[in-house]
Amino acid sequence: MMVWLIILMIILLGVIGYAGYRIWFLAGKLAESQEYIEELELTNEYMYGKIVDSLSAMQEIDQKGAFEKDDEAGTSFALLLEVVENLKNTFDGPSEEEI
Repeated sequence: MMVWLIILMIILLGVIGYAGYRIWFLAGKLAESQEYIEELELTNEYMYGKIVDSLSAMQEIDQKGAFEKDDEAGTSFALLLEVVENLKNTFDGPSEEEI
């Protein structure tokens, strides 16, 4: 009877040790993932700011509306405007007009 109790205790300690190790390992991976997500968010916000700045600069340069014509520059302007609107919806949520 005592032998079975000792074997059971050894098995139980092994299971607890393994579970503890897995929890510690997964907590480390979760922390790494969280840091990566935070870095991505910062990068996305930086890129969004740069794209908005580029659009603003293009609008300032374009006094006559030439970028909004149907040529290569106009196509680039339209695509940039579309990207800004999509990113604005992603970061700020849909505007009240769209709801």
